[in-house]
Amino acid sequence: MSTTIHPMSIVDPRAQLGDGVVIGPFCTVGPDVVLGDGVELVSHVVVAGRTTVGPRTRIYPFASIGHPPQDVKYRGEPSTLLIGADCLIREGVTMNPGTEGGGMETVVGDRCFFLANSHVGHDCRLGNNIIFSNNVMCAGHVTIGHFVILSGGCGIQQFVRIGDHAFIGGGAGVMSDVIPFGTVRDNPAHLAGLNLIGLKRRGFTREQINELRRAYRLLFADEGTLSERVEDVASQFADHPLVHEILDFIREGGDKALCVPRDVTLPDR
Repeated sequence: MSTTIHPMSIVDPRAQLGDGVVIGPFCTVGPDVVLGDGVELVSHVVVAGRTTVGPRTRIYPFASIGHPPQDVKYRGEPSTLLIGADCLIREGVTMNPGTEGGGMETVVGDRCFFLANSHVGHDCRLGNNIIFSNNVMCAGHVTIGHFVILSGGCGIQQFVRIGDHAFIGGGAGVMSDVIPFGTVRDNPAHLAGLNLIGLKRRGFTREQINELRRAYRLLFADEGTLSERVEDVASQFADHPLVHEILDFIREGGDKALCVPRDVTLPDR
């Protein structure tokens, strides 16, 4: 398949373009950019820096991809932005590469969908099959698991972790880690149960969902510390891997703040 470059676009000859790349009018592609097979820049797209865009990803007008991080500590270090395959990046989306203080790379997984004017900050690590709705604001150093949906206008504070299959409600201000399979809403955000609709849509069985619901109630009960409840749930659900995804996520967070239900406070761990 031949590569098509509109004559009104500027593509540095050092850029690496895969088979079947289509670059529409008024685009700019920098010298250190790699565009995989079948990538399409619809029009008015700028791809800069050390950016790699995976196969068949499509980027819409006025997206700014790979420009320097919006971090006052950035000093021009040769950091990177890696975008996976089959992503859809709509109008006005911005994505920044990493920094020395965050591992030098921002990573976006496969089959992710970024609606208009959403932002991926420096040093973020995003899994596969994520949806950023319109105007989602994702600060630097954020980690987001697979199959996460972020609703319109929500904001994710720096260094927050969001587990697999979580759902973030519209306008939520997320300042603490969100467990896998959790739903959060409001500003400041609080945990509002499990993402039951998402679990059903993705084919989790009734038995699996019921196990998660029972474990959730025990984890956020009033008795004992969180550490004690984690160990209690671990022993009661020893043969339930989905429950252990939540427990492992909480343990890996150490002393980091955890998003909890509105009527729950966490005593010392």
